[in-house]
Amino acid sequence: MGSITVEEMYKERKDFFELTLLTNEDGLKKEILDNQIHRPGLALAGFTERFPYERAQILGETELAYLKNLDEKGREEVIKRMLKFDIPCIIASKGIAPPSELIQIANQKKVPVFQSRLSTAELVNRLNAYLDNIFAPSITLHGTLVDVYGVGLLYTGKSGVGKSECALDLVERGHRLVADDMIKVIKKAPEIIVGTGSELLGHHMEVRGIGIIDMEKLFGIRAIRMQKRIEVQVKLVFWADEPEYDRLGIEDRYTTILGVEIPVVTIPVSPGKNITVISEVIAMNHMLKVYGQHPAKAFSRKLTEEIYRKSMVKDYLESDIE
Repeated sequence: MGSITVEEMYKERKDFFELTLLTNEDGLKKEILDNQIHRPGLALAGFTERFPYERAQILGETELAYLKNLDEKGREEVIKRMLKFDIPCIIASKGIAPPSELIQIANQKKVPVFQSRLSTAELVNRLNAYLDNIFAPSITLHGTLVDVYGVGLLYTGKSGVGKSECALDLVERGHRLVADDMIKVIKKAPEIIVGTGSELLGHHMEVRGIGIIDMEKLFGIRAIRMQKRIEVQVKLVFWADEPEYDRLGIEDRYTTILGVEIPVVTIPVSPGKNITVISEVIAMNHMLKVYGQHPAKAFSRKLTEEIYRKSMVKDYLESDIE
């Protein structure tokens, strides 16, 4: 779970949120500890028993109109009651200037107050998306992530099994590299995980015998992606005679990453085996399953029906005495 200070948010997304700082900088070191935001209408009205003060507070046109309709003494009382809590920051939307009493008391309490030119709905949407990304659960995995026909294939396996070489061949065939070696996986939604590369490595790749290469410089901007949803894990293993590898594919196998279940396909690697073509087949087969078609199950069902049909015909002919 991530965290961010008000100062970091302000410096990173000042233009995106169209923010103007109205108070001094004393409170910018405050931390935002929740990815949710709040409009403190009830708190302004006096009900603070369940006030989620640890969230960023948004003052829309309604809240600001309420404050404006109060007399000076009433405004001070309402604002002091709300600011007795340790609020990380307050943002007034639609370019409306908040009351001077709010700025004055906020400076005393070291609570930063911003003004945004965005509408309340747009500000809420942008802030929600930004904070959801900051606070989303994440892990770092060793592997390679490639976009193959629009399907995010996550290659995993022991060092030297051929993950990077497979990705290199896929890029050569027109597919797109997302990340190699170190992949940051972020849980964007209950059933969605997204992979991206590290800022340090970018789209560089290590190819044994050659060294470090820059995929963007070699193949152009069309050969890379900044991020991609991870939909299938392709586990590359060295070929061995003992294990039994799946030859029918009737029963789907799954793995779990950050609580999200995704299909996993184990591919034994041996000299001369074309993993690139197999990868393209994995991606296309996955899309068939997404659209409700399961070739292995359909074949098994057809085979069972054919065996049953032949058995019925045989029984009928054996009992026919004419």
